[in-house]
Amino acid sequence: MAEANAFRYPVWVRGDIDGFFGLMVDNLVQVLLIVALCTTVVHLPESYVYQRILPGVAISLLIGNLFYGLQAHWAARRDRNATCTALPYGINTPSVIAYVLFIMGPVYYMYAPKVGEAAAADLAWKAGLLACLVSGVIEATGGLYAEKLRRITPRAALLGVLAGIGITFIAAEFAFRIYTSPLVALLPLAFLLLAYFAHYRFPWRLPGGLLAVVFGTLIAWVLSSFAGGEGSGVRAWLGGVLMSGGEVRAALDHVGWVKPTFWGHELWSMLTGSEQRDLLLRFLTVSIPMGIMNVIGSLQNIESAEAGGDRFRTGPSLAVNGIGSICAGLFGSCFPTTIYIGHPGWKALGARSGYSILNGIFFTLLFLFGLGPLLKALIPIEAGAAIVMYIGIIITAQAFQATPREHAPAVAIALFPALAAFVLVTAGNYFDVAALVSSGAPTLADFVLNPEPRTLYLPGLLTLTGANSAWMIATLILTAIGATLIDRRYRAAAIWCAAGTVLTALGLLHAYRLEGNVIYPYFIWQRWTAGAAADAATTAPAVATYAYDAFPIAVGYALATVLLALAAWRAGRAEVAARPPTSPAAGVVTVPEGVAETPTTPEP
Repeated sequence: MAEANAFRYPVWVRGDIDGFFGLMVDNLVQVLLIVALCTTVVHLPESYVYQRILPGVAISLLIGNLFYGLQAHWAARRDRNATCTALPYGINTPSVIAYVLFIMGPVYYMYAPKVGEAAAADLAWKAGLLACLVSGVIEATGGLYAEKLRRITPRAALLGVLAGIGITFIAAEFAFRIYTSPLVALLPLAFLLLAYFAHYRFPWRLPGGLLAVVFGTLIAWVLSSFAGGEGSGVRAWLGGVLMSGGEVRAALDHVGWVKPTFWGHELWSMLTGSEQRDLLLRFLTVSIPMGIMNVIGSLQNIESAEAGGDRFRTGPSLAVNGIGSICAGLFGSCFPTTIYIGHPGWKALGARSGYSILNGIFFTLLFLFGLGPLLKALIPIEAGAAIVMYIGIIITAQAFQATPREHAPAVAIALFPALAAFVLVTAGNYFDVAALVSSGAPTLADFVLNPEPRTLYLPGLLTLTGANSAWMIATLILTAIGATLIDRRYRAAAIWCAAGTVLTALGLLHAYRLEGNVIYPYFIWQRWTAGAAADAATTAPAVATYAYDAFPIAVGYALATVLLALAAWRAGRAEVAARPPTSPAAGVVTVPEGVAETPTTPEP
């Protein structure tokens, strides 16, 4: 009897090695991405990245990976499931892109002319911490509302926003990077396509992601050893990727214990200061949607695991996901964590719980012993660019695959605001470069104020994008309207359209104020404040300024709401007219002559 009741769940199996390398490489590329974006887009000093952000990343990864590893043990014993695989967990790629490009970068460029580059970079970092905390709170409390939110919001709308980010700011951005440095990045792309598209099994079951990073790094180092002066042909072949032994030696000098720092007091001072607190409120249009979509994505991944035979409790799973993001923000990281998609893939590799626990320990040791600079010096981001591009492709593909087929046109609508934002951000970068070459170079505001045939639709790009990355909310609303109309749910479509009307009238959607190439918010209360109007005209008198209040769009949304409400009214009347007549006295349905009467059983 004792033998029959005995149950053993292994602490470590051979498949945990494969699972660890896959999850480790995935998170490794996210870290390289964080380093690259924070130092180039936000202009954060390297000390901020290696002594503040990465230790916070280590804390968040350790908390989540340990919990989900132990959770697999609990679930396995409860269900007597010896093949239970822990939920994969790591840094949320879309949030990294969104927070750097749509929160931290704009804050830096907004404040750099006023307070200086160093102070602006510090403010951008703190704004990222606040956004991470908001996302963490939303994730931690997700168990209370996630299911209801998922019922009232079409899946096409939720996944459509991620699809837009995935195909533009993730997949396209890194596709361009790959073809800028093709000799370093194309072979890793081939490894990724073999591993993930063809499910090709490499010798000794080596993970394709690991091979991609290893071979890309080897090519970069070998060719860099032959690179000569500035005019060297090898340098041109490398496409800007140049590895240096001197950087490795300098990175080794920084190896040592990096004590995690609690930044709660800094965040509290931000929340108590009126101007700094405005940074939190201003960018809620980014942090709230990303937090909600993180919750919904995590919920779907938990359901995916259950479909594969591994049942995990939803509440604790979402709560710890949020706690990991909150701890990230409190200890210096601006980037939320998430339960990863792809649990069936890790299960197919034979991974159990050990891969998750080892992943958390690995990154904790890596970043708390100051090995971040060494990682950057050894591995070029181009070697892992294909992995990030693949993540963007999968996110986009999932939006079409995981929604009803008839909702595909609604998902396609979601791509247009993202494309507008992508073109606008890219154009803004190039205009800034042009301004460095010539002080008389035109800015976005100049082109809007003095339209030319080649820039005729620039106002449309700006309007669809809006300020504060409000295009994410606009995408959600437009896609939801499309999905509900496909289902002929006219009343729901009218409600979504009315929401767009109100938010646009308030200035939360589509409104913006331009100063040169910098886009500022333009809320309704700012239009009615004389000081704000004066500030718009005098902040930078040498730079062209332009303000758009989006009232015409609000009126258009309002008219569309009326149209959809009328459609709902007509559909309701037609439905009532189509119902069989009833006897008002007895409440009995009158059966037409020639139709057999069948007994009915009332629903419980």
